[in-house]
Amino acid sequence: MESLTFEYRGGVPIESPRIPVIAGVVGSGNLEILLEAEGPADHCTIVVVTAAAGFGAIWQAVMDDFVARHKPGGVRLSINDVGATPAVVSLRLEQAWDAFQGGSA
Repeated sequence: MESLTFEYRGGVPIESPRIPVIAGVVGSGNLEILLEAEGPADHCTIVVVTAAAGFGAIWQAVMDDFVARHKPGGVRLSINDVGATPAVVSLRLEQAWDAFQGGSA
């Protein structure tokens, strides 16, 4: 197992307290994401625990893309991964963010 932590500053603070959201299910080739309101208003922390070691640069690129598009502030994402592809990671991030913002899960 590998643990990666990504820290971002300069995000847009969430408008009001939000209920934590879970997207995805840990299983073969998949992952789960817990997104919750936490930390300074302009700060986003992403913690990834993955069974696929050695892919830090790819995780960094996917997280950078997500943060650049949504500019999350005051949030923490906890990701438990068992080998999801970057496309699945991006999909789950979008699902979690949409549900967190009040959309459907």
